[in-house]
Order: sequence, then C-alpha cells, then structure tokens
Amino acid sequence: MEPADSGIFFTSHDVEFNLPQEPSIRNWIIDAIHSEAKDLHRIDFIFCSDDYLLEINRTHLQHDYYTDILTFPLAADPILAEIYISIDRVKENATSLGVDFDMELRRVMIHGVLHLCGYDDHEEADIRGMREKEEEWLKKWG
Repeated sequence: MEPADSGIFFTSHDVEFNLPQEPSIRNWIIDAIHSEAKDLHRIDFIFCSDDYLLEINRTHLQHDYYTDILTFPLAADPILAEIYISIDRVKENATSLGVDFDMELRRVMIHGVLHLCGYDDHEEADIRGMREKEEEWLKKWG
C-alpha cells in the first residue's frame, strides 16, 4: 500500500488556474514514469506566474531570465520532485508557436517528467531525443 502522500499533486501559487482533465493527466504522467522503469513517490506541480518563477530561477539557480518550467528533483527513484510551471509563459509560448494552450501545457509538463526520468536537453542530440519523447507522449495523450 502506498503512503497517503504518494502520487501526483497539482496546486497553484499566485495565479488562478485549475488544470483541466486532472485525473487523465495524472494517469498519463504515471504511465510515462512507469514506462521509463521508474517508481513514483510524489510529484508536486505548482502552477504560477512569470514573476514568481523568475524569482525562483534567480534565487535557486542564479539565472536571471524567464522560463516556462523549473524541475527540482528531490529523490531519483522513487521519484520525488517539485515542478514549477509559469502559466504566463505557457500561454505566450502557445500563442507564438500557434498551438493550443492545453497541448503546450501538456508538452511542458511531460518535459519536466522526462527530466525526472533521466532525459537531458543540454546538448543538441539530447534536445532531439527529448523532443522525440515529448512527441511520443503527446501522441499517446491523443
């Protein structure tokens, strides 16, 4: 039996946001983790504003720029992590890329999960591999 604090959790901080299709997204993320042969303890997704995520980026990573996502792995296996997502940035990216907001949000979410599963995106080959995995999981979404 899993501890009561196990699973995928969604909250928002300083923005009004409710994740659509929360149970389906939770199951989709768990499927992705298990398909990568990882175990899950807990992932907290925190949806926030650009300004809030910028402050986290400055404080914890010494990066002075906006980003759509920051992933903080706390334990590797079973996975324990916090993933912060800027709703402002996801909206802006969706508009500039000409894609649906919900699809862009799922792409960003699975991106963070893939980092937790061991994928990297610092080198060109790693970026291609990460994009392929993102696309694979977006197709599995439907």
